[in-house]
Amino acid sequence: MNYIPNVIFLLIMIGSIWFFTLNVKRLIRNIKLGKDINRFDRPAERWKTMARVALGQGKMTVRPIPGILHIFVYVGFVLINIEVLEIIIDGIFGTHRILSFLGSFYNGMIGFFEILAFLVMTSCIVFWIRRNIVKIKRFWNPEMKNWPKDDANYILFMEVAFMLALFTMNGADQVLQEMNAPHYSQAGSFPISSWLTAPIIRQFNDITFITIIERAAWWFHIIGIFFFLNYLYYSKHLHIILAFPNTWFSKLEPKGEFNNLEAVTNEVKMMMDPNADPYAAPAEPQGEPETFGAKDVFDLNQVQLLNAYTCTECGRCTSECPANLTGKKLSPRKIMMDTRDRLEDISKNIDTNGKFVDDGKTLVNDYITAEELWACTSCNACVQACPVNIDPLSIIVDLRRFLVMEQSAAPQELNMMMTNVENNGAPWQFNNADRLNWAND
Repeated sequence: MNYIPNVIFLLIMIGSIWFFTLNVKRLIRNIKLGKDINRFDRPAERWKTMARVALGQGKMTVRPIPGILHIFVYVGFVLINIEVLEIIIDGIFGTHRILSFLGSFYNGMIGFFEILAFLVMTSCIVFWIRRNIVKIKRFWNPEMKNWPKDDANYILFMEVAFMLALFTMNGADQVLQEMNAPHYSQAGSFPISSWLTAPIIRQFNDITFITIIERAAWWFHIIGIFFFLNYLYYSKHLHIILAFPNTWFSKLEPKGEFNNLEAVTNEVKMMMDPNADPYAAPAEPQGEPETFGAKDVFDLNQVQLLNAYTCTECGRCTSECPANLTGKKLSPRKIMMDTRDRLEDISKNIDTNGKFVDDGKTLVNDYITAEELWACTSCNACVQACPVNIDPLSIIVDLRRFLVMEQSAAPQELNMMMTNVENNGAPWQFNNADRLNWAND
């Protein structure tokens, strides 16, 4: 009979890990819908970038207040999980504070975790105030409605609830130790719980009832963490996991450097080759001809799709975008959110049908409009601002390439310029022979 709680805990843990594994497999499958791209070059530089940007939070502190608060949450999340590991062991084997044999080191560790947990809780409260009361502008853009808005608040509520559960558990534990309750050995230091929750719990003065409080808080805390683990896939908080591979695979070349389409480059080379036969038949393409640019997520590369899932929806990119600041429709954050939404719709399509069945929609036009794409000035401000090295501009450029080269759907001014380049070798509407007429005056 005493083993029933352990069995229940083990079943919940196994079920949580199983469901999380399914979501990870789905995530990997969705990212692999994109084109292969070789981002395994310069590994030393990539490790350094990941350590600086993802692990070291190097770009977060550009804005000091949210940056420091985020570091509190980040460090707390990483280190407090050591205590979660102890809770898991206790849950499986029915022990209580199994790491307490570490003595004074354990006491110091638990005390340090409590201080971190308090900083996490305080930071989340400040984040909620900034988002909902102060109403920082970037959190209230048109794309931040419904689920994106609610999701951010759900996360803050959950993190505060988990920390309160931790303080309640530790506060009850301290009181039970004072009462020499069986199974509660003298272990741990509780600098926050001792004044936040223990004085309230101490008023009950009933070992059985306080034990129920401690156990209820223990179960709420660990089941909440299991729930949060599986909530990640559906949330912007997926960046907790993906920030590391995303920064590792990020672009190392200068931000202003664009890639050329190989098919176009080869054709230009042939045009410029004096030895090429202009009447020779072109080589037969191998397989299905490649789309110029990107029409849908299948035409984007895997790193771009990883970017979409990694987006934290913080809005730093949009708040730095000159097009958005001057009232244009473009929001780099929305570009990433729309790409992820399209990818998720395709994922559901595959789950339902066993394979992708054409739904008559595409990323460009149905999710992202041409007006948004042509508002971009290609300045790279969004790329520079992103705290996890996401590259919205690469997606914008690929979608614009499709509009130009597959649909001839560029704005009139650009079409005229490109026609002039093709006919006159210059962007102006003058014949080559008249190009130096200005000098006659």
